[in-house]
Amino acid sequence: MTSNTFLSIACGALVWLLGVSFYLTSFYAPILQDPAKQANIVLILAIVPSSFLGAYLFYKKGLMKPALLALTFVIVAALLDAFITVPVFIIPAGGNHTEFFSDPMFYVIAAELYLVTCYFGKHQYQHQNIKK
Repeated sequence: MTSNTFLSIACGALVWLLGVSFYLTSFYAPILQDPAKQANIVLILAIVPSSFLGAYLFYKKGLMKPALLALTFVIVAALLDAFITVPVFIIPAGGNHTEFFSDPMFYVIAAELYLVTCYFGKHQYQHQNIKK
C-alpha cells in the first residue's frame, strides 16, 4: 500500500513538473497579446498528455482506483504550487498566494487534471484487472 502511495505521489509530481515546464516555456514564444492567457491555454492543452503519462507510468507498477489516483495528482499539484510555484515564480512577478489560488483558471485546470486522470486511469485500471 505504501508503495502505491509513494508511486502515485511521484507520478503526480511528474505531472506537475511537466505542467509547470509547459506553462513557463509558453512565455518564450509570444503568440497572444496576453502572455498569462497564453500560458493558461498551453497548460490546459499540456495537462492531457501529462496526466496520461502520469497515469500510464503509475499503472505499469501500481494499483489504485482511478478517482483516488486523480485526487492524489490534484493534491500533489496544489501542494507543489503552494510551496514551489507561487514562491519561486508568482511572488517575484508581483503576485501572491491569494491571487494564485483565487483565480478561477486554477480550479478549471485542477478539474481537468482530475477528470482526464480518471478517464485514462479507468481504462488502465480495467485493463490491469483483466490481465489478472
